[in-house]
Amino acid sequence: MTYRSDGPQPSTSQDRPVGELLIQLSEQVSTLVREELRLAQMEMVRKGKQAGVGGGMLGAGGVAALFGAGCLIACAVLAISGVLPAWLAALIIGAALLAVAGGAALLGKAHLTRAAPPIPTEAAASVKADVEVLKEGARR
Repeated sequence: MTYRSDGPQPSTSQDRPVGELLIQLSEQVSTLVREELRLAQMEMVRKGKQAGVGGGMLGAGGVAALFGAGCLIACAVLAISGVLPAWLAALIIGAALLAVAGGAALLGKAHLTRAAPPIPTEAAASVKADVEVLKEGARR
């Protein structure tokens, strides 16, 4: 592309005043921050939807497992009641189930305390990259 010598010349950053450049920088940083916040919000909404679907599926599986476990417990009580009185068979099976439930609860609590808080990792990485670019540009 060629420009005529008597027409307007293309504006470069060296030809513009510092005040105008600072205004442009302020606008661009504001836009960048708004876009990064929007990205973080979209990422958290997407992750929230995925977590909701996963939680619903886990709940449905848990209900089905609960009914299946109930049938197996009844079977175990009936099997032991052939040798022991029915009340003693139910007591033994109930105590064993409470022990298993206590162990599972302790393991679950340990896993939850080690879990990281849910943060928008992609947006955080993008912001870090933006900050590095700004620092590099400021050094020049």
